[in-house]
Amino acid sequence: MSGTPDLKTAGSPHRDPDDTEHSSLGHGLKQRHLSMIALGGVIGAGLFVGSGAGIAAAGPSIVVAYALSGLLVMLVMRMLGEMSAAHPASGSFSVHAERAIGPWAGFTAGWIFWTLLCVAVAVEALGAAAIVSGWLPGTPQWLWVAVFMAVFSGTNLLAVRNFGEYEFWFAALKVAAIVAFLVLGLLAVLGLLPGTESPGAANLTGRGGFLPNGAEGLVVGLLASVFAYGGLETVTIAAAESHDPVRGVAKAVRTAMWRIALFYVGSIAVVVTLIPWDDESVLSGPYAAVLEHLGIPAAAEVMNAVVLVALLSAMNANIYGASRMAYSLVARGEGPAFLGKVTGGVPRRTVLASSAFGFFAVLLSFWWPDTVFAWLLNMVGAAVLVVWGFIAVSQLITRRRLEREAPERLVVRMWLFPALTWASLAGVAAVLLLMLREGDTRTQLAFTAALTAALSVAGLVRRRRAAAGAAREGSASAPAEERR
Repeated sequence: MSGTPDLKTAGSPHRDPDDTEHSSLGHGLKQRHLSMIALGGVIGAGLFVGSGAGIAAAGPSIVVAYALSGLLVMLVMRMLGEMSAAHPASGSFSVHAERAIGPWAGFTAGWIFWTLLCVAVAVEALGAAAIVSGWLPGTPQWLWVAVFMAVFSGTNLLAVRNFGEYEFWFAALKVAAIVAFLVLGLLAVLGLLPGTESPGAANLTGRGGFLPNGAEGLVVGLLASVFAYGGLETVTIAAAESHDPVRGVAKAVRTAMWRIALFYVGSIAVVVTLIPWDDESVLSGPYAAVLEHLGIPAAAEVMNAVVLVALLSAMNANIYGASRMAYSLVARGEGPAFLGKVTGGVPRRTVLASSAFGFFAVLLSFWWPDTVFAWLLNMVGAAVLVVWGFIAVSQLITRRRLEREAPERLVVRMWLFPALTWASLAGVAAVLLLMLREGDTRTQLAFTAALTAALSVAGLVRRRRAAAGAAREGSASAPAEERR
């Protein structure tokens, strides 16, 4: 299905914010695609590599940090799942925020998330290029960045089922890798792996105890763990292009709990049980360090291959998510109208715009790695928390409205509403306050706050101009109606 959305209608102050999406986008994603997108979304390079910094700061208590942040993410996903099952839309939480809070909120949540994804694409492209250029010395990193950007831009320019197939196999590889790690690790913990002895609780209670760096270390580990969970939101965006979006979202959200508990908390627990938290190898790559400890041949290169798959998967998913979010905003009159054309069920102009921004960010990292690119990273450092805040507030308002007007749409329900919704908001606020304690995260918070404020003001100004324009049109047409 193809066509161009009626952007004039979409920009009207009195329209359904997701009406213009469904008639234009394709619906080529299947349930197996959604299941693997959701499954693979919780397994990223941040887990395989980034968790090392959290372990170094918190020691064995990093397990508690991942459990707490995982609980917050599960609550956020449950709220998002409730709204997405009731109103599937490629704009996901941006559409929900517009419905519940107002157009300025949808504008702010949507564009800050788009910026976050585009910057993430640049970071992932650089990481993937570094791995491949390490395997093939003499090849410049910029060449591999260009190759990866071209491949995944091209993938996303084709029918949505191509994106789904790529993500299906990427996710399958990541899931296979983490399951294999968990099986080997559990056998080693129990002393059942040939050539290894069970460490017992020595690494959990020795070397300073379970909280070697006290509450301060736990706080640093908590902040590190919160941002490792990014990627789960993509499934609610992708669900709008599936044959049965309500069922797809519901199934993905209902299985989020065991995925997070098993893949994140479980694997981190295996790491800190098998090797000392203060081992130097943990900081550079805790999963590779465990494989080396277990005597797995070429463990470092095996993990490099897994991290490469995770990075490429994230690139593919983030270009997709950014393009759909941008398309949704444009279709609702909250972005440049020329980007709204859809061809073959794919918003190709927003794909190209999202890829171009990501590629430009890569160039900035080469030109000014210590200034402009660092500024970009700081600008979106706390963006995911802003999005989670919008999700919680939107769900508070939307749930009341659905219970009153359309209770049959509540296919997925938030647990213990509204108590856990308020608890989620408190959790987001607590993380934001904890970010004020650390120099680096305090800078990120300031930059993100400035971006959020600028987008909010821009959204309010755009809406007032649109309302004023509509009022002028109404007053101009009134005399003509009276003459008839």
